[in-house]
Amino acid sequence: MPILQIRPTHPATHPQRQFRDTQIDVKIVLSGLWVAMLFLFAFVDIFGLFRSDIIDGALAGEVPGQDITINQTFLAAATGYILIPSLMVAVSLMAPAKLNRRLNIGVSLFYAISIAALCIGESWIYYLVGSFFEVVLLLLATRTAWRWPTDANDASIPRS
Repeated sequence: MPILQIRPTHPATHPQRQFRDTQIDVKIVLSGLWVAMLFLFAFVDIFGLFRSDIIDGALAGEVPGQDITINQTFLAAATGYILIPSLMVAVSLMAPAKLNRRLNIGVSLFYAISIAALCIGESWIYYLVGSFFEVVLLLLATRTAWRWPTDANDASIPRS
């Protein structure tokens, strides 16, 4: 006797299931987009640690090709740069709708532009691909916030 027995199903006796698509609250969508963008952001930076030019630059105390010294000021600025989208994960869930919408539109557009600008002169494909998808996620956040539902009874993403 087989351990796993697969029985064929007949369409007449087992009608095809209809799965219900659920509405997702706009705040959860926005928070999820920020989380996904931050994962990409982190992995692109982590993958950079496999590049000899990045490692050599870090050991020399400078950002390669940028003429920027790695010191406390640089690291504090880098922390500030990553702190804002990190906080947007929580802000997207907790801020009131009007403020939430404005912050998500403004911050996501700022980061989309800054990430695109950081790609200027970059030749590594992993960096360009990762940055492209970061920008896509940020523009989706912009679009989602822009289309924030106005009906007080429906805070879910419109299905149009």
